[in-house]
Amino acid sequence: MRVDYSTLAKTLHALTEGEIDPIALMATVACEVHHADDRFDWTGFYRVTDPGVLKIGPYQGGHGCLVISFDRGVCGAAARTGQVQLVDDVDAFPGHIACATSTRSELVLPVWNGAGKLLGVFDIDSNQPAAFDAQDADQLMTILRSCFANVK
Repeated sequence: MRVDYSTLAKTLHALTEGEIDPIALMATVACEVHHADDRFDWTGFYRVTDPGVLKIGPYQGGHGCLVISFDRGVCGAAARTGQVQLVDDVDAFPGHIACATSTRSELVLPVWNGAGKLLGVFDIDSNQPAAFDAQDADQLMTILRSCFANVK
């Protein structure tokens, strides 16, 4: 099953409208996105907890890495650059961190609050190579902006 982004956006809007707690939002987004598409093996957030440091936040799937520095891996690259990381083959990504050996491709999106402060990154892993495309990235960025716009 491929995700229906229109339905996913409407569902998340209904579930999160008026919510400003970032952890509550992260938990709800991770759950809904994870169950929206069979390609999504691991779906979750890494939160900025100290300068240059990401720590695991709400997620769905097997265990994740507990701490990732901004200078390591795909999640670190997204946090460091503020750019979406769309990786077709994680083994070809310099410095990839193998939190799960089954991961073949990855999509990581930076997450900002309404004031433009980086809250963390949203990480989606797949056991399929080249599982994600630009449409996934664009649609998910739109959803994330909407969900976290009112967070202080």
